[in-house]
Parts: sequence; C-alpha cells; structure tokens
Amino acid sequence: MIHINTKKLLEKLQLSVENKELIKFQLTGKRNKLSELKKVIISAVEIKKGYCLNFVYRYNTKDITKNFDIEEGIKLIENALEIDFLNAEMISSKENVNFYILPNGKAQLKMTLTSATQSSTFIHNKIKDRLIEPFENIYLRELGITNANWEIRREMSDKYKQINKYIELLAPYLNELDNKNNLHIADMGSGKGYLTFALYEYLTNKLKLNNKTTGVEYREDLVNICNSIAQKANFENLNFVKGTIEKAELEHIDILIALHACDTATDDAIFRGIKSDAELIVCAPCCHKQIRNAFNVTNVLSNITKFGILKERQAEIVTDTLRAMIMEANGYKTNVFEFIALEHTPKNVMIVGKKNKKSEIEKKQIQENITELKKLFGIEKHYLEILLECNNM
Repeated sequence: MIHINTKKLLEKLQLSVENKELIKFQLTGKRNKLSELKKVIISAVEIKKGYCLNFVYRYNTKDITKNFDIEEGIKLIENALEIDFLNAEMISSKENVNFYILPNGKAQLKMTLTSATQSSTFIHNKIKDRLIEPFENIYLRELGITNANWEIRREMSDKYKQINKYIELLAPYLNELDNKNNLHIADMGSGKGYLTFALYEYLTNKLKLNNKTTGVEYREDLVNICNSIAQKANFENLNFVKGTIEKAELEHIDILIALHACDTATDDAIFRGIKSDAELIVCAPCCHKQIRNAFNVTNVLSNITKFGILKERQAEIVTDTLRAMIMEANGYKTNVFEFIALEHTPKNVMIVGKKNKKSEIEKKQIQENITELKKLFGIEKHYLEILLECNNM
C-alpha cells in the first residue's frame, strides 16, 4: 500500500506538471548499493507529441534519456520509490519538496516555499547548461554525437559540451542584434558543420528568427554530407556550398563566422566581414605564423622571443590583439575570451566584433596604438592591414 506521504509527493508532482511549474525532480539514495544506476533526473518537456516527462537515468559511466507521458512517468516514479530509491527532491517555481524514507520504513516529507530569485536562478542555469537538447535532434544523431536512442555518445561528450558552450557565448550577442529580420549568416570553413547546425537550430527554433545560413567549405564530400543532413533535419534555410573564404559568392552577410581558420585565413574572414559591413564577426583563430615570422624585436622583449615556445605564445597574443584592435579601428566593438576550456581543445580563443559607431578621433587613437604595438615587436604590417589597404578601407 502506498504511504500517505508518498501519495502527497506524487500529487504535488502531478499538480506542478499540470500547472507547468516543475523545474526539476530527482530520485536519489539508491536502495541497492551495488546498483550502477546512481540517480534519476526528471523534468517536464514539450515535444512534437505534446507535454511529457523527460527521464535521465544516470549510471556510473553513461546517461540514458527517455520520454514518458505524464501518467506513465508518475507511475514509474512511484515504482522507483518502492523498489530503487529512498529519497526524492522536487523543485518547482513555487516550492521545494524533499522526501525521505527513514530506516524504520516511514516516509517523511519536508516542504519550503521557493523564492522568486532562487527559481529564476535555477531556471537560468538549467537553460544555460543545455541550450542544444539531444532528444529527437536529427542533426546530432547524423553527426554521431547521439546514438539511435538520442543519448550522448561517450566519446562525443566533449564535442557536445563545445557546441553548447559556443551557443551560450554567442547568445548575448544574438539577442542584441540591431537587425533581426532576414539575417544571412555565413560560416566560413564550416567543416563537418557541428557548430553551423547548432547555430541555425538556435536561431530558428529557439529565437524564432528568420534567417538564411550558409556553410562555406572547400571539401566537396563534407559539403554533400552536410546538405544531406540539413535535408533530413528539415532545415530549409541552411545550405552548404563548396568554396573558400576569399572567393565564395555570397549575398550580403549580417553575421560572419570563421572558426579555426588557419593562420592568415582568419584575417581573410575578418576582412570579408568588415568589407560586407557585417553586424557581427566571430572568429576562433588557429595558428599564428605570419606575425611570428614578422617579429624583429631589438628591445628588452627580445628576452622573451629568443625562446621558441615563448616566442610562439607571444606571437599568438600579439596577432589576436592586433586583430581585435584593427577591427575596432574599422568600427567594431571587440571582445576576446576563452571559447572552451583547454582540456577540451587547445584552440580556445574567440574574437567577437559587433558593429558600432566610433568617432574619427577614437579611430585615430586606436590606429596610433596599433602603430606603437607593432613598433614594439618590430612588425611592419599585419596581414589584415594589408588586405584592408589593398581595398582602400
């Protein structure tokens, strides 16, 4: 016979789900200490089939995600409290409920009201953790990030984290766009399209923005694969074309992206963004040979550049600093930050430039600072400067 406090817990869960107030429900305190199932995390989600309960079964080495309709899901929770778990916690927008089965077999229920601040913080963190959901996400399956059951494959967990981190970093800039109608996004050197697909999905399905996204990739086999996946995912306005950063024929670009474009290819991308008057330019540079070879240091900094590894690291810093400054001199407000932690990839710097108005005096001062920095390292020209000067910009 179901305990009265268990019944109260399930009634509260039912009501919370019906009112769309549930934030999180989890089962912990496994009865069988040898069981590999550590906990079950439940949330309410809305999919094509309707409102349902999403169960994440957390094992020692993997997560398994399944969806159940409300009635079936609550019955599964009831069974789990009888057989598998001793504790439960429910967090809703109105209250927190903690449930414990004591050693004497009695069930205890503790309830506290949820403050508005706690609720909004939890929701914010929950959303931030997973802006790209794996369940029924066709492109993630086709790219091998999830398996046939929509579970993140263990060997692809870092890539999945990178995708979510990428969208998390871009989200504030996307929300602040001046023009949000009929956007054209160009992803230069899109490769296998992991981040291209994620951005298109976020813009289209989450932000509900009308956009056309073009992935530009030189390898024709990858272009064909990505176009096939886009069709399977019903991403009508996502297209991949064969081409290079410099020569790809594209209409006006609102957002230009170039991730891990090698050496001066990053400068080609930034130049194309500036030339197109793109509102947002996003780059994650890779390799920095041009400036490293251009160093001619005759001052005290020569003590750094005489060591190969330190010279290489200094070249990376100087290269990306000059890129950010040159973008600012051409009317962009720039930011440079960590893209994703070093344990996931060594290519971890992102440069973002958002179009804004700068006075001629401000631009002149920035240009003077660029000149001084180049002088300090004995640099004649940054490749991005050469591109801009050749086009009289």
